[in-house]
Amino acid sequence: MRRGAAAIWALIWLLASCANRGPVLSDDQFEPDAPASVDLSGVPFFPQETFQCGPAALATALSYSGLEVTPQELTPRVYLPAKSGSLQVEMVAAARRYDRIPYVIPAALPALLAELDSGRPVVVFQNLGLADLPLWHFAVVVGYARPEDALLLRSGRDERETMSAYNFVRTWEGGQRWGLVILRPGELPAADDPDGYLRAVAAKESVSGPATLLEAYRAAALRWPDNLVARFGYAHALQASGDLRAAVEQYRALLVQHPDQIAALNNLADALSRQGCRSEALSTVDRGLAAARDPLRPVLEQTRQEILAAPADRSEPAVCAR
Repeated sequence: MRRGAAAIWALIWLLASCANRGPVLSDDQFEPDAPASVDLSGVPFFPQETFQCGPAALATALSYSGLEVTPQELTPRVYLPAKSGSLQVEMVAAARRYDRIPYVIPAALPALLAELDSGRPVVVFQNLGLADLPLWHFAVVVGYARPEDALLLRSGRDERETMSAYNFVRTWEGGQRWGLVILRPGELPAADDPDGYLRAVAAKESVSGPATLLEAYRAAALRWPDNLVARFGYAHALQASGDLRAAVEQYRALLVQHPDQIAALNNLADALSRQGCRSEALSTVDRGLAAARDPLRPVLEQTRQEILAAPADRSEPAVCAR
């Protein structure tokens, strides 16, 4: 009897504590001007087939960004038969094959809510089971309702699942609060996260090359003008796309902020040489050689040899005059 009574009192205490718990979607989770609710009703829905939550979730986010893609097309790229599911790394790698930038958001609820406020759905990884008996699942968060303290999801075969914010956070924490948004080149994340965004762009660059990411680096350089990686990436993308004059301007602006940036000196020398500005190209690469050590020194030496080997006009073009 006592043990039964104790169990009943424990249950009553648990229910009372839940009843007294404040809302998860409290004001401090949002920007001051955030709306009471968001419902991205235009997000497509792909009902999940058995063990296919990864392809369905990724197809949802890619399709909403303007691409025509289906879960069936993505399955060979993200589904692992041995795991009977998908892993986050496969999801991100598959997204890079399209003309989009997969960006993993900061692992915090305000970051997820800010993306929704910006009009972007968020692919999330959840544990719908227990810590010792996990049930891994990918879903797509498409909105929130602050009065109901709830999140809205495309999940499994449910086109509009309403999940309490408390249960959502609990299951999301089981997945290490992993969230993914799909950005078009030129779109920036809601979070002030230059390092995370530029890592995502650089990873995409390894697949598609710098010229395809000109708009992505341009947007980053405008938002974070003092960021070395953003400015260098923008200059490099301009150079790769053939806009040498603009690339030279960006390298020069970068070197005003970072005079001893060896990679920028090397690339500026190359861009100047391609414009026919031989004398300034040589002085620039020599400036880099004076400060460079391994492993960059051989790169600079190769650039100098290429400048000397290039045909030299008697008079340099007007663009060389500063």
